[in-house]
Amino acid sequence: MAVEDSATDATVPTQGEGRSLPQALRQHISLTRLQGVCGVTAALLSIGGAFGYLAPIHRDRGEVLAIVQEARSGKPVADATVEVLTLQDALVTTLQPAAGVGAAKKAPMKEGTYRLRVLHPRYLTESRQIYVLADQTAEIRVRLALKPPPPPPPPLVVEKPPSGPFEGLKKLFH
Repeated sequence: MAVEDSATDATVPTQGEGRSLPQALRQHISLTRLQGVCGVTAALLSIGGAFGYLAPIHRDRGEVLAIVQEARSGKPVADATVEVLTLQDALVTTLQPAAGVGAAKKAPMKEGTYRLRVLHPRYLTESRQIYVLADQTAEIRVRLALKPPPPPPPPLVVEKPPSGPFEGLKKLFH
């Protein structure tokens, strides 16, 4: 056995004895190990690509936060509808109100000019133009005034029926 070991040692050069880098790599890296490294690298790249597709980074977007209050008391109006429209009155999004605070949730929007409209059945509709900047939150405070009470209905006028036999004819000729 000692003879065989000395024979194999003589054919395999030791470190630093004139081997090139590819020869040294071939000795330490097996095909299985190379396939494993390539597989792990491909898996990481595909997971990273999928994550980038599912969670894109939008640097050209800002946010809108609308705070809706009563004009007189300043109390929050929790159930108001807040709409964001283009300047041509096309609906972009409707902001959902946050629970009981009178503020609509933040909504990501592309940078640009929009029209904000706040609707509520008991209040007058409020509308204003807003500008959304990239990577910033546009905080808009809207104070709603109560709608005036409806005018009273006009009084009913009741005519008396004609009292004599010729009253209908008199009315006809007047």
